[in-house]
Amino acid sequence: MKIQLGLLTAACAGALCAQTANTLSMDTKGMFDGVKNNIVKAAEKMPEENYAFKPVDTVRSFGQLVGHLADANYMFCAAVKGEKAPAGGIEKGKTSKADLVQGLKDATAYCDSVYAGMSDGAGAEKIKLFGRERSKLSVLNLNTSHSNEHYGNIVTYMRIKGLVPPSSEGR
Repeated sequence: MKIQLGLLTAACAGALCAQTANTLSMDTKGMFDGVKNNIVKAAEKMPEENYAFKPVDTVRSFGQLVGHLADANYMFCAAVKGEKAPAGGIEKGKTSKADLVQGLKDATAYCDSVYAGMSDGAGAEKIKLFGRERSKLSVLNLNTSHSNEHYGNIVTYMRIKGLVPPSSEGR
């Protein structure tokens, strides 16, 4: 009985250790999941006729914002994976809501695998991005920050069009 209890305690401690060992990478993934859900839901919610909408001529249209986010997700996550982005040119090459939403979904799914496969140890590894050495986790956090920045634009566009953004909808 003592041996079985000791093994059970060791197994539980090992499982707990595994859960807490990657706290930083798990938190990074959680932050990405939040903004990813908001940007995808917003892209789906905005009517097609508003995809060309710009509050002023000097900014991106709503559709261009969606495409830009897709391109950026591919760029940041491919850098972390150490590979060439598998897709791109969405902002400049796609104009229909269906194509832009699909491009965004594909890009965030690509990133999902990167965030899900990240550990704190691997996240500390350095890569070069924008002429600087950065940890992989900092690049993933930069992707999340960039997505949040543009989600703020998306929220403004949606409010101007009389729509409630996903982050303000009732739960």
